[in-house]
Amino acid sequence: MAKTRVAVLFGGQSNEHEISLISASNIIRNIPKDKYEVITIGITKKGRWLLYQGEVDSIENGLWETNPDNVSCVLSPDPIHKGFLALMDGGEVSHIRVDVVFPALHGKNGEDGTVQGLLELAQIPFVGCDLISSANCMDKGMTHIILQAAGIKTAKWVTMIESELDEIEAFADKMEESLTYPMFVKPANCGSSVGISKVSDRRKLITGIKTAFAHDKKVVVEEGLTGVECECAVMGNAEPVASTVGEIAAANEFYDYEAKYQNEESKTFIPARTIPAEKIEKIREIAIRAYKALGCSGLARVDFFYLENGEIYLNEINTMPGHTKISMYPQLMEYMGISQSEQADRLITLALER
Repeated sequence: MAKTRVAVLFGGQSNEHEISLISASNIIRNIPKDKYEVITIGITKKGRWLLYQGEVDSIENGLWETNPDNVSCVLSPDPIHKGFLALMDGGEVSHIRVDVVFPALHGKNGEDGTVQGLLELAQIPFVGCDLISSANCMDKGMTHIILQAAGIKTAKWVTMIESELDEIEAFADKMEESLTYPMFVKPANCGSSVGISKVSDRRKLITGIKTAFAHDKKVVVEEGLTGVECECAVMGNAEPVASTVGEIAAANEFYDYEAKYQNEESKTFIPARTIPAEKIEKIREIAIRAYKALGCSGLARVDFFYLENGEIYLNEINTMPGHTKISMYPQLMEYMGISQSEQADRLITLALER
């Protein structure tokens, strides 16, 4: 019986390029090779797509891009091709048909619905959320609006678009009227806490807004919440299941990019050490409600704040959570008895089922 051919996409043009390389390497190592034939397609920071046929270790350390055997390729949007077109030297085109794609991409142009839309045009099954749910989860403003309509608590927020920068003082007035310090200033469409600032006064607020606009054309400013940062992993299509809840002890003032990936003093606890059992169950329930409200499928990591008074606030939903060795999503699923190899198998199966 022929193996299912899965193409793993990695890299990408976002500021999470390096995290994607590590996630993809871990995913590739864990895909069961007795069931699947793996094709690897790398996307450079400049947006070039390359068929990569080298060792996995070179993906993780970033050396893959210099491999002399790399071949330029494109994903064909024509459903008749069901895959990629490798552009060989001399003008020859080689057709690479695939059964399913695992887009191990984080951030813009990978996790925000762009690649998902291309795959939908090509009618190729893919792991993870579809175009609209990916876009709505990536856009923190849209996430707030949908969750509010679903009756799920989030922090108070104000949005601002780049064309409104000339009115930044007026927007700062509006934010100070609606929100209390500290505030979190976030690019609406970035992940891994890139471009986020925690601000405690007006001067820092305006600086934080300008910093966020360096990463996106839309900014969300949220009222700061003081509580336990925690995360829940969800997997499934029509009937998703939620993991237990993991707790984060960030080494920095908040769980930013450096605290997540570079500071070894950041720690995670599975299950959460300071959240009562009945509240863990409530968080799991809310995670599934949010997952369904936003139309998610395949997988997502749902992030929360648990406050001292017992209230639960949803922070954000990540539709392609990190799959590095220290990432919370695979660790949470492993705690539930699902090995990383079985996770990869289940996610590919869910993609094919959908």
